[in-house]
Amino acid sequence: MRYQRIDLNLLIALDALLAERNVTRAAERMHMTQSAMSGVLSRLRDYFEDPLLVPLGRSMQLTPRAESLIDPVRNIILQVDATLGVKPEFEPATAHRHFRVIASDYVTQVLLAEALRRIAQMAPHLTFDVRPTHSGMAQDLDQGRVDFLVTPAHLTLPEHPQAILFEDTYHVIACQQNKALQDGITLDQYQSLGHVVYQADQGSNPWFEQWYANQHGSTRRIEVVAHGFLLMPRFVVGTHRIATVQTRLAKQFVQAMPLRLLEPPLETPRLTEVLQWHRYREDDPGVRWVREQIIALAEVMPAI
Repeated sequence: MRYQRIDLNLLIALDALLAERNVTRAAERMHMTQSAMSGVLSRLRDYFEDPLLVPLGRSMQLTPRAESLIDPVRNIILQVDATLGVKPEFEPATAHRHFRVIASDYVTQVLLAEALRRIAQMAPHLTFDVRPTHSGMAQDLDQGRVDFLVTPAHLTLPEHPQAILFEDTYHVIACQQNKALQDGITLDQYQSLGHVVYQADQGSNPWFEQWYANQHGSTRRIEVVAHGFLLMPRFVVGTHRIATVQTRLAKQFVQAMPLRLLEPPLETPRLTEVLQWHRYREDDPGVRWVREQIIALAEVMPAI
């Protein structure tokens, strides 16, 4: 049968070609020479009786047959990795594993940094790559490029397991020197003062910004756009600006900087942060142990 003429190494190379859509980048990803990857592509074209990658101007484009192979090939590799690539036992004190996590700097600040500190005490040989949230993070989880994703509940992938970590609300932060806000903030002040808001690098807005735009339109005066939650208070201190920040994070800011914590003058939504992992790694003992540590710490966080 024809499947006997293709081996797993060719499938891994095919996965790289489908993802990169470029022979040179696929070769770098596979730690191969460009000529060797060209030879692999030739064998794959022969097997599938399809060119797979075709020139389009200065770039390469996938054929319809190649497009149809993206998800099945990735699933095959993930299933093989889940079945054969993981040891059946996991001893935290001696295990050597590397895990990739996507989480915002907000989640890292209020939960993940402490979780990884505790994990390091129990499992000193584990290493982590903590990556910022981005528009393609769901695809990264779905295609097995990361082990964990921490995301607001409304962005979760229904086909993968998940666990609620914590809930949060929102508060306003203002500089302590802003005497006009000593007794709180009114709706008129909230809408007239300059705001510091968060925005992802790709231009997508976080949960609160989306909610506010839907509920109130463009009624705020935005003075500074920060591309990190931890940067927001830096643009508030020493100014008359304000920022609406997750309560857990806002409390940390107030403890560390000359800021005042204010109740919002309008009803705000609740935020739920969720941990997700790939369904094929549900029974991976290392993945299970790490997620148990993160969830255990989240369970003892103070209620908001």
